Amino acid sequence: MEFLGDTSWMYMYMPIAGVTILWPGLVLIGFSVGVIGGFFGMGGAWMVTPGLNILGFPMAFAIGTDIAHIAGKSMVSTMRHSKFGNVDYKLGFVMVVGTMVGIEIGAQLIMYLERLGKVGDVVRWVYVGFLGLIALMVFYDYFKAVSKKKHGQVDGEHGTEGITWYKTLHKIRIPPMMHFEKAGFTCSAWLPILVSLLTGILAGFLGIGGGLLRMPALVYLIGCPTHIAVGTDLFEVMISGLYGAFTYTLKGRIELVAVFVMLTGAAIGAQIGTVATKYAKGYGIRVAFGIAVLCCMISIILKQYGYPVASAVLILGTISLICIYIMKIMFVGAAQELREKKLREQG
Repeated sequence: MEFLGDTSWMYMYMPIAGVTILWPGLVLIGFSVGVIGGFFGMGGAWMVTPGLNILGFPMAFAIGTDIAHIAGKSMVSTMRHSKFGNVDYKLGFVMVVGTMVGIEIGAQLIMYLERLGKVGDVVRWVYVGFLGLIALMVFYDYFKAVSKKKHGQVDGEHGTEGITWYKTLHKIRIPPMMHFEKAGFTCSAWLPILVSLLTGILAGFLGIGGGLLRMPALVYLIGCPTHIAVGTDLFEVMISGLYGAFTYTLKGRIELVAVFVMLTGAAIGAQIGTVATKYAKGYGIRVAFGIAVLCCMISIILKQYGYPVASAVLILGTISLICIYIMKIMFVGAAQELREKKLREQG
């Protein structure tokens, strides 16, 4: 009974960062990020940096630890998506060039802000701005697509789409031109390179794999079908995560104990999330993602204004509910697949 009353066993000391952290929170974040990252193709890291900061990590350590955690987790998800044929490796390798340069620029900005003592406030407000922008774009795209569908408008082989900016960008014919067979389009090589440079800067600055903006950019700006965008983004997240982990390790801003705790949960979660994509429709994925982004944004605002408990409850509660939703999709879809298989065998 004394053990039940004493909660000290739930806390773990982080020797590099010099802070004591609630380790079940780390496991939950790791597992949830695995599930959500494998499902949305966002690497899930867009909620890890704020989550770690809310649990008690200094912002620079939250960013570095997040990036190191991304690298390990994304390897698992990329291998799964590769088996399903969802990865355009040619497109991924082209984007690596811009990503590497962008991540280093972002990491140097963080070191500069840390020296000024402003890194926490600046990163939190940049996060709020970009999460708000992404949520707005996702919901705008959804309502535009629903409106088009009602009026019987369909955009070619991609199906009904909302935002189709890539159609205009594909008209830019600056050489070299490249054809990406798996994704099914031809464009100037400079388009994916510039997109990856911008998302790389954000990856290094916010501690994300870049997928927060890269997956929507692959769909809306480059023209990838959603399922190919998910797999290719995870491959790119893996590469950018490895480079980001390298550069933040050199700067001494990675807490390896937290990385291993989160990876334990993430390795299991990534399998669940990736399998669930087989049974989910494109716009169901995007709406669920938009809701998760909004809740994450609100939790950061609560943390900034001095409500750490409410902030932690909101972000941990949101990722738990989204995980339950994704697992439901997987179990219902798998059960339906088994029923159909039995009917075919009986027929």
